[in-house]
Amino acid sequence: MNDTPWINLFSYGTLQLESVQISSFGRLLTGYKDAIPGFSRSMVEITDPDVIRASGSNVHPIVRPSSNPADEVEGTLFHITEQELAAADAYEVSDYKRIEVRLKSGIKAWVYVKA
Repeated sequence: MNDTPWINLFSYGTLQLESVQISSFGRLLTGYKDAIPGFSRSMVEITDPDVIRASGSNVHPIVRPSSNPADEVEGTLFHITEQELAAADAYEVSDYKRIEVRLKSGIKAWVYVKA
């Protein structure tokens, strides 16, 4: 029996990439399609060489609250451990902050949004 207390993490960007999951968590994550309502997506330029190396790109998506309630951003809901959440925090650059949101499915999850 697995007694790991799973943490919900929603990703709309590079945390969905196998290369980022392997370098950050040492494993591939299993996820489920979901969406974050009330947010819109844009892009941000990243300068951290480790993040660029892991993701293969210096331009990453970023979300912020939208004034249009019909807006939503699709992505993937992952179940991760507390140690993996700390690794995700370390991966994300200062352009992002982690907040808790309610996803379209009704599940509460952490997500990285514009700081």
